[in-house]
Amino acid sequence: MANFVNTIKNIFKIEELRQRILYTLGILIVVRLGAHITLPGIDVHALAVSNQDAASNTLFGLFDLFVGGAFSNAAIFALGIMPYITSSIIFQLAGVVIPEIQKMQKEGEEGRRKINQYTRLGTVVISALQGWGLSIKLAYQQTAGGVPVVPDSGFLFTISTIFLLTAGTIFMMWLGEQITERGIGNGISLIIFIGIIARLPASLWQEWLLIQAGSRHWLVELVVITLLVFIVASVVLVTQGARRIPVQYAKRQVGRKVYGGTTQYIPLRVNTAGVMPIIFAQALMFIPNTILSFFPESKFIITLAQLFHYDSFVYAILYFTLIVLFTYFYTAIIFNPKDIADNMKKQGGFIPGIRPGQHTVEYIDSILTRITLPGSIFLGLIAILPTFVTNIFNLSMGFAQFFGGTSLLIVVGVALDTLQQIESHLLMRHYDGFMKSGRIRGRVGAGGF
Repeated sequence: MANFVNTIKNIFKIEELRQRILYTLGILIVVRLGAHITLPGIDVHALAVSNQDAASNTLFGLFDLFVGGAFSNAAIFALGIMPYITSSIIFQLAGVVIPEIQKMQKEGEEGRRKINQYTRLGTVVISALQGWGLSIKLAYQQTAGGVPVVPDSGFLFTISTIFLLTAGTIFMMWLGEQITERGIGNGISLIIFIGIIARLPASLWQEWLLIQAGSRHWLVELVVITLLVFIVASVVLVTQGARRIPVQYAKRQVGRKVYGGTTQYIPLRVNTAGVMPIIFAQALMFIPNTILSFFPESKFIITLAQLFHYDSFVYAILYFTLIVLFTYFYTAIIFNPKDIADNMKKQGGFIPGIRPGQHTVEYIDSILTRITLPGSIFLGLIAILPTFVTNIFNLSMGFAQFFGGTSLLIVVGVALDTLQQIESHLLMRHYDGFMKSGRIRGRVGAGGF
């Protein structure tokens, strides 16, 4: 504890680090303020009432999670940074099938600059389309009593909504880039992080009210908190877990200098795919209920919707299976053993006991396949944990989401990434970091967060 307090003091002793942290906090405050500024032309009271009647077990509920409630608030930041993430994923996947984009990915800094430019343009297009879709949703949204959320849903409302939402996304994208350049941590990831973590205080307060009202015993709450700490520790362990493959570099003499002759390691992460498999699987699992929500309720529709509800056994089995499949799929896309083997061969490196070339590719691929299995199973278990916690301890879904799934993985991953950057600043100036060994390894996430 004393070491932690000293580290906090040291952080504020370093002027540059202090300014970076305060700058980051200032931008995150702007992000949260924008999540509560409602779009013009909306009846705020009718919106609040209609949100109470709406179901959260849909794609809209998933989207609202990532934007920190801005979507349900119909705020100017309602789309959040998600159009940028979507555009990034599209270009990342396109690099596998489109040779021109694959070539740009291998061109170094110049290629990355071109892809970033295309990603920004793609963000504008996706934001405009999603803004148009949200304007239609708001125009038809009403309370159970028939009061419309948008009293005058004409052409002007549609155009202004598209323009403001697109501008809001572009502004958030710019804010994220400013955090990355002038602040601390990855800006895009931190914007998603603050949107998720913003729900935690309200969820904890709700739990406290239940204890005060006698609806929940404090011993049960103590067990719940202990379980949460254990789960977070497990996620940190797996997120940091890696299989290190030794690579030996042959000695070569250039002039009077001798290069090589050292042993380095290729860290293969247990969870190479990051949170992307959960996001893909969750999006697919929410599609049925999203479609069913547009149809009039009948006995058949209600029965079908219950099968895909987050607390059903069918939902848990399908969700778990999809995550395992998507983990292998996304790992195969973002990690190419052939590229690793080719780079090693060019630099005169080899794995001891393994021939360079195709044998090295097969060796790396076999190890990656084996360690991905426990990683995918762990992701699946973490993803369905909120469902079991909700059923066993009767927790609200708002609080249960912090026991697993996308929320927990993003929060832990971004926190580790940011701590690593703070640690680097401290060690550079000969201060002790958060750990005495001075080593907090950064995560290797996927999809930018």
